Amino acid sequence: MVTRQQRRAGLLRQIARTENQLAHLRRHSDQLSNVRLLVALAGIVVVSVLFFIPALRLVFWLSLVAFGGGFTALVIVHRRVLRHIDEYSGWRHIKQTHLARMELDWQKIPPAKRRKAPLHMLEADLDLHHLHRLINTATSQGGSDRLREWLIPTVPDVDTIHRRQNAVSDLIGQPLFRDKLTLYATLAQQTIRESGEGRTLLEWLSEESPQSGTRPWLILLASLAVVNILLFIAVLAGVIASDVLVTVWGIYALIFVWQLKRVQTIFEDSLTIEAALRRLDAVMRFLERDRYAAMPHVAEITAPLVQNRPSKALRDATGVISGASLRANPIFWLLFNAVIPWDYYFAYRLESLKARLQQQLPQWLDIWHEIEALNALATLAYLNPSTTVPDVSETASPVFTAQRIGHPLIESENRITNSFTFQQVGETVIITGSNMSGKSSFLRTLGVNLALAYAGGRVFAEHMATSTFRLYTSIRVTDSLDDGISYFYAEVRRLRGLLDAIAEEDAPPVFYMIDEIFRGTNNRERLIGSRSYIQELAQRNCVGLVATHDLELVKLADGNALIRNFHFREDVEENRMVFDYTLREGPSPTTNALRIMQMEGLPVEVETDNVSR
Repeated sequence: MVTRQQRRAGLLRQIARTENQLAHLRRHSDQLSNVRLLVALAGIVVVSVLFFIPALRLVFWLSLVAFGGGFTALVIVHRRVLRHIDEYSGWRHIKQTHLARMELDWQKIPPAKRRKAPLHMLEADLDLHHLHRLINTATSQGGSDRLREWLIPTVPDVDTIHRRQNAVSDLIGQPLFRDKLTLYATLAQQTIRESGEGRTLLEWLSEESPQSGTRPWLILLASLAVVNILLFIAVLAGVIASDVLVTVWGIYALIFVWQLKRVQTIFEDSLTIEAALRRLDAVMRFLERDRYAAMPHVAEITAPLVQNRPSKALRDATGVISGASLRANPIFWLLFNAVIPWDYYFAYRLESLKARLQQQLPQWLDIWHEIEALNALATLAYLNPSTTVPDVSETASPVFTAQRIGHPLIESENRITNSFTFQQVGETVIITGSNMSGKSSFLRTLGVNLALAYAGGRVFAEHMATSTFRLYTSIRVTDSLDDGISYFYAEVRRLRGLLDAIAEEDAPPVFYMIDEIFRGTNNRERLIGSRSYIQELAQRNCVGLVATHDLELVKLADGNALIRNFHFREDVEENRMVFDYTLREGPSPTTNALRIMQMEGLPVEVETDNVSR
């Protein structure tokens, strides 16, 4: 099995090779620039001299053709070299970003494509927005959104999870396919006019076209254009007077201007998505190639693209939009439309293409976004070879078990793993320990890996098997000054929501994670409320963990087999706290926080017999 160190070394070798190739290409580009300049200057001098020597007129023309042809050939070659430089630069960036994801170098990990929206409860509590940024290799907003949706599980579906797991397994062994898809989409984005950032293709397709009905006006204007051309020929031949031509052309011009707003709106709508269409064309041309023999599960997803070849329709669309872009040159636009109804023809073509794309393009986009989200999960597993495929079923027994499970947002060198099991629905675990001992991190470790498992990805554990749960958290509860909600009331509402979720009929059990329950009130009321709440949870359709400092709560396990105690321990070494972040059974036996206070000179009353190392 490939190790993480070997994977990292491979990326470094690829980056080094790419940089060497880039250096060679840049030297070649500089040489071509110099040669182009020399050829241009020499051509200008030689041709200028020969132009004033009538006896060498043939040599003049031969020299003009030779220098012109040579310069053109150099331009073509230079453009090809520049294109290769762009490709290798993009390839290097992809590999460097992979390396940054491996090393959790957040400064070099691109920000995730996110729509402006409040964080979901699970995103805030489990740091899923950071996980999304870490693993998101999607170049499209839709692919990024799809991945985010998968990472925020609502009601997990076992069949869907298994389909994604199979596709991810296909893609893990195809790093070239994954990175090329990213590269082509990125290059296409860099080489097109970014005029369509404000709208998506689906938004454009969903809009009604009140300006439809261009065809009748196109037929009328095309007929008048033919008549105008025939009349022009007749005027040149002296058959008729020019007044007839002027009259008919005037009718053509009046109708053209009268209905111009109709086509103008169609053009404006279409030009805003030209960039997106060109980018999608580059992606579709890559995805529709039949290269899926080693990826049977991915082949099922991309089958409609391989069969229907969407790039042809997209090339037609971009070609039509290019024709419509003549409006950017007022002189040529006026000349062309004075003779033929150029704008009306392309407006009609755009209407027809839009009607066709309305039927097909949503499916193409859906496939692309699906593959991008799967690519992200596969890349995460590729960069972390020790991750494993979780066993997800509707009724696992035990309902949840994980061996050596760790947090993906902690560097592998510092990642401490623990094993943990829920035997049956209804169990509650109380975790005690001091601040910074690892209680909150352990809650998030379980939650993040469950989110990855339900998304169809690999998990950071030696082994993990789980039933399908609905995830619920109360970790980073915040107050709201705008809504007039105090911290305590916000926490009460969150915990009330958990009871409501548990009470839903015909729904999977809830897997909950609660950190410092009722921290917003006084000790006496917190203890009374916490006891009642935990006892209620221990007999419902759920499993979960409650992290707390209240050692009195550990007594709830006495006589109740559904409530268990675990703890994280700390020690004092050289007048400072040290933690091993290892989960242990039973309640926390230490009160070393008091010792630290005492060592720092704070007035603390403490019985020595109750203080342990």
